[in-house]
Amino acid sequence: MAKSKEDALKLKNQLCFPLYAAAKEVVKKYTPYLNELDLTYTQYIVMMVLWEQKEIQVKALGELLYLDSGTLTPLLKRMEGKGLISRKRSEKDERQVYVLLAKDGEALKKKALDIPSKIGSCIPLSSDEAGTLYTLLYKLLD
Repeated sequence: MAKSKEDALKLKNQLCFPLYAAAKEVVKKYTPYLNELDLTYTQYIVMMVLWEQKEIQVKALGELLYLDSGTLTPLLKRMEGKGLISRKRSEKDERQVYVLLAKDGEALKKKALDIPSKIGSCIPLSSDEAGTLYTLLYKLLD
């Protein structure tokens, strides 16, 4: 990539920039589908976790989605206000808060079933390329 310290400052030599821009573009592709569900992308990924697990500790949800409590707490409050989730404190340890999938949140799953295939069809990668990218991105995250 960069040959000198000055070259290292050029945008075209940054790995972070295409990652950032590509992530932004992919999220933008989700927007029309998520608008139909009245969800933001971040709310959608929370819902995906809950559709799978039904209940999760807030701390574990934050770790799984790489979200800090300053982002997660107001997000969960809005989702609770929409009737998609509920939150409860642990009876054993009141410091632990759990997020539970609500009835309306479960019902939303049926409306979201086609989103992955719709997104997959508008991303210009073969399944092999997508698999490689997936592996590399998780390698970065780990």
